[in-house]
Amino acid sequence: MRIAVTYDNGLVFQHFGHTKQFQIFDVQDGQVVKEEIVPAGDSGHGALAGFLKGLGVDALICGGIGMGAKNALAQAGITLYGGVSGQAGQAVQELLAGSLQYSGEANCDHHGHGHGAQCGGGGHTCGHTCHG
Repeated sequence: MRIAVTYDNGLVFQHFGHTKQFQIFDVQDGQVVKEEIVPAGDSGHGALAGFLKGLGVDALICGGIGMGAKNALAQAGITLYGGVSGQAGQAVQELLAGSLQYSGEANCDHHGHGHGAQCGGGGHTCGHTCHG
């Protein structure tokens, strides 16, 4: 199994579409056997699902995520664990232990409505802390 986590300075990055890098965990027999940081390049919201699929990712752990990205991940066959915060490595360990706290309803649905002001300047409307 290959798990990707939106990543920023050790933490689960809180805005999927703006992530600059992923921490990738290769798992065998329920144990992490390899970790690496992979830059996302200039991929945007729609392209990130294809980027992850190309890396052979089976599951994604992230903070907030919009419906378009959710749909793209589903079409790519990538299982989504959204609404997660905290340390990236700890989130993977919790997923493997079956104790990860996540939300299937983690949405970032303010796209096209002054996104920069919504995320960076208060008045955030998508139900999570957004750092993008």
